[in-house]
Amino acid sequence: MVIYFQADSAGDRKKSKGGGKMNEEISSDSESESLAPKKIEEEEEEEELEETVQEKKLRLAKLYLEQLRQQEEEKAEAREFEEDQVAGRLKEDVLEQRGRLQKSVAKEIQAPVPDDIRVLRGHQLSITCLVITPDDLAIFSAAKDCTIIKWSVESGQKLHVIPRIKKGTEGQPPGHCSHILCMAISSDGKYLASGDCSKLILIWEAESCRHLYTFTGHRDAVSGLAFRRGTHQLYSTSHDRSVKVWNVAENSYVETLFGHQDAVAALDALSRECCVTAGGRDGTVRVWKIPEESQLVFYGHQGSIDCVHLINEEHMVSGADDGSVALWGLSKKRPLVLHREAHGLQGMPGLEQPFWVSSVAALLNTDLVATGSHNNCVRLWQCGEGFRRLDPLFDIPLVGFINSLKFSSTGDFLVAGVGQEHRLGRWWRIKEARNSVCIIPLRRVARPPASSS
Repeated sequence: MVIYFQADSAGDRKKSKGGGKMNEEISSDSESESLAPKKIEEEEEEEELEETVQEKKLRLAKLYLEQLRQQEEEKAEAREFEEDQVAGRLKEDVLEQRGRLQKSVAKEIQAPVPDDIRVLRGHQLSITCLVITPDDLAIFSAAKDCTIIKWSVESGQKLHVIPRIKKGTEGQPPGHCSHILCMAISSDGKYLASGDCSKLILIWEAESCRHLYTFTGHRDAVSGLAFRRGTHQLYSTSHDRSVKVWNVAENSYVETLFGHQDAVAALDALSRECCVTAGGRDGTVRVWKIPEESQLVFYGHQGSIDCVHLINEEHMVSGADDGSVALWGLSKKRPLVLHREAHGLQGMPGLEQPFWVSSVAALLNTDLVATGSHNNCVRLWQCGEGFRRLDPLFDIPLVGFINSLKFSSTGDFLVAGVGQEHRLGRWWRIKEARNSVCIIPLRRVARPPASSS
């Protein structure tokens, strides 16, 4: 029994000894596995310890300086961009003050589709003149039927009608009893002035169309009116050959200037204390310097000069019944450009006569000009650099006499006053024409987006 027990005990001890070896191998493997990440961590710590405190400070300082440099570069770029914009605006302001600003917009204008032209009908006889309010929200039109209509640009609806009155009848609301030849609106949109063949100038409150004053003093039909921009000073001209100055805000007459040798046909003005006139049959365009009571005389057309319009303070465009359109600079007494037969010829072979230029307009401080005649179109032109050239852009089909043209202040649309007869007479009558106000949209070519770097 004992010997058997001892043998068993020895076998057990042997077995236990073998099991101990296995346990040692397993534990050694697990220890080696657990030591591996520790070793890596220790190596990383050693690497970190290799960077001294001074080196770390230097590295962080370099990162901070790099960030500052990038921020300063971004600020400099933004500042340079703003300075370029400010410089551009300042340059435009200086050129505008000097009267020499010429923005290039003509090439961006697209020819309108005829179906996009809106036709507003309400006058019984030919439209003679029109104006657009400074905010481009309303149009005033006047005609040979002695009425004035205020239109909404957006809806095309009539906002107000100032009816014709009968001459010599008392108790009537204020109005005109003869052909209205000209209108003007102040740059703040407060006052509207209208002049007629009865030698009268009527002043209205533009918002309500309420009559305020009546100016008398001209001895013949009032043919031209213009407010000086930024003021309530009104210039008027007449077939009596004179130019008169009025203060509308004070309801007062200021002075009269003489110089033309024939009935004056048209007048225009901008911000300077001066105005320009088209002298009709005397063949001159004149610039009137009001404070000095002096005038500059310009020659170039061969026929009656019926319309004139300032492009900026130093340049203007005029049209005549010899079919010519002229660009002028105030420093030269002759046209910078004279474009003859601007709207072509009419009549039998061998007896051709040019189409009269009955209206001109210019988009302020740009290179875009429009002219009208009775050859079934309005023609748009581009003025070359320095106003040394005048190139046709495209024609807009409109049947009838184009008696008045006006660009909106933004250049988004052009308004034409169309009639069956010329505004100053009845030499021809185009029966198929419609007495109407036409709003012509002027869409611009979309500029390609800037390429991303």
